[in-house]
Amino acid sequence: MSEGELAYWNGRFIPADQLAVSVIDAGFVLGATVTEQLRTFGGEIHRLQSHLDRLWRSLEMVGVDPGLSQQEMAAIARQLTSHNHRLLQPGDDLGLGVLITPGPYLGYAGCFVEVRPTVCLHTYPLAFWLWAEKYRQGQSLWISSVQQVDAACWPPWLKCRSRMHYYLADREAAQHEPGARSVLLDREGFVLETSTANVVVYRRDDGLISPPYKRILPGISLEMLFQLADRLGIAQRFRDLRPEELASADELMITSTPFCVLPVTRFQGRPVGGGIPGPIFQKLLQAWSAEVGVDIVAQAEQFRRR
Repeated sequence: MSEGELAYWNGRFIPADQLAVSVIDAGFVLGATVTEQLRTFGGEIHRLQSHLDRLWRSLEMVGVDPGLSQQEMAAIARQLTSHNHRLLQPGDDLGLGVLITPGPYLGYAGCFVEVRPTVCLHTYPLAFWLWAEKYRQGQSLWISSVQQVDAACWPPWLKCRSRMHYYLADREAAQHEPGARSVLLDREGFVLETSTANVVVYRRDDGLISPPYKRILPGISLEMLFQLADRLGIAQRFRDLRPEELASADELMITSTPFCVLPVTRFQGRPVGGGIPGPIFQKLLQAWSAEVGVDIVAQAEQFRRR
């Protein structure tokens, strides 16, 4: 393989700078893209099998066969990240994107185009500068007037790239407060998730609380957080949450693959808890660092300015 950065595209490894999506691909035309976003710790892909299981569930929902088995996909992912990780600075880590579409959109493709799925894997250095300071300062959240897509449109556990509503919701949140992230509700006014992360409330009398699994994208990082909490003796439960419960939480957190877990210290422009990252967040973050063998905060702060 080449010494430069590589990507995987429809059966072969190619130089990453040659990667391109056709303008007639259904993933581009319709946003019909099934996806997973993974990351490495010390060059090793974190929870690869969990991500592949979720990817295959999404593929089954949309009726797309990628032409690869999970084992073959895992081997490609490991080969790609192993190669590209060697090109990073010592101590740095990669994000890994998996994108699968139905292939060419027939309305644009013409009758002589071979219609087969588009399968792409690519990597990128993690954008630590986006969240490095938030481990200590916290994230701000605002409720958006943009609702989460109703389950009657597509199942909430389908991980896809049709995300205009996320863009609009985060744009609205940033107008309230620069750097804020949006919280999306359902039509009944219950909290679901942020644009790209799961929401977790901590209350001293209840432990960690997440919206019901069947109504949200089942986050791999959310699963990890609850497993760590179980080891630490912190209770966990799933139930409906109203926005006012986020405002009155003892602690509030969000979880997502790139940053793992972040504290939320402001909600709707007001402090949450003491307005600083709380002790439960600190315990969970330390446990996460120990589990993956990487000081998550130190790594992010080291690479926040590239």
